[in-house]
Amino acid sequence: MAADFPVATWIAALKREWMLYHLGDPRFRFMWDKPPPNEWVALDCETTGLNTKTDDIISIGAVRIRGNRVMTSERLELLVRPDKMKISAESVRVHRLREQDVAQGANIDDAMMQLMRFIGSRPLVGYYLEFDVAMINRVLFPILGMGLPQEKIEVSGLYYDYKYRQLPSHARDSRAIDLRFDSLMRDLNLPLWPAHDALNDAVMAALAFVKLRHLDAQ
Repeated sequence: MAADFPVATWIAALKREWMLYHLGDPRFRFMWDKPPPNEWVALDCETTGLNTKTDDIISIGAVRIRGNRVMTSERLELLVRPDKMKISAESVRVHRLREQDVAQGANIDDAMMQLMRFIGSRPLVGYYLEFDVAMINRVLFPILGMGLPQEKIEVSGLYYDYKYRQLPSHARDSRAIDLRFDSLMRDLNLPLWPAHDALNDAVMAALAFVKLRHLDAQ
């Protein structure tokens, strides 16, 4: 393993240089800096729908995590004006954001710049983060020529691993683990705030991440 470490480091450095060489907008080079130690950013987006190819981001919430603390004083909350300015009634019922609510929001390019500056090179944390990253990457690809380079940490995956380790060996192939967000939060004895609010969801994901890291260290 020790002999492999320099090779792995060299490969990672080579990959970083290749990505920086092909970076479409040099203003974003900071995303490839070495991340601050023991810092993460929890992230959530609200959208006009669930299609990552055609729907738009209308709200972004993010909060920094430092060590075992959720830094609610270091948060980002943005309303985003969608390109097509059409939010379905079904979407409004979910996130309670109407077209008039986001009409004066930031345009998506300005929102991405604010978000990237807030994240920096910190690893990303979220609940079903894959969807949020796909929505953001669709916007970033034309600008950068690539998607978010930061490490991604899935809270539901951490929770699954934690619950799986608690199961007796004979039950590990037969018992489902409830990964619904409200079930996860209740099981971890964490507060449940109104869902489908981007900042609320980001803070709750951050709390779950910190709690699961604590449980894993015990």
